[in-house]
Amino acid sequence: MLTSRKDNPANFPLVVSAITEEERLKQERMKDVLLLLEQLVEREEVTVKKILDCLYDVGSINLINKKFSTRPLNRMMKWIAKLTRPAFRVVALYWFKKNCPQLITDWLGTKVKF
Repeated sequence: MLTSRKDNPANFPLVVSAITEEERLKQERMKDVLLLLEQLVEREEVTVKKILDCLYDVGSINLINKKFSTRPLNRMMKWIAKLTRPAFRVVALYWFKKNCPQLITDWLGTKVKF
């Protein structure tokens, strides 16, 4: 048997609307954070490129030293790593612009939740 449930209409919508209003405000503010981060990445592209270059240098040296212990092979791999830096820069910058603002926004959102 299907029956409609009669709730107290005076109290229920106020609680729901307050919660949805808070959630809407939170989502709106996090969207603002995302837009600000996207604009920051666009304005500071040179800084992002420099950071990615530094991370590539450190990461490639650490990986090569870990995987290739023989000296001639180690030197050759470091030379190859230097040659591939421009290709890495293009791919990494594209990936960074596409993904990092959202990743940083999500991370910051977890930091402000209690």
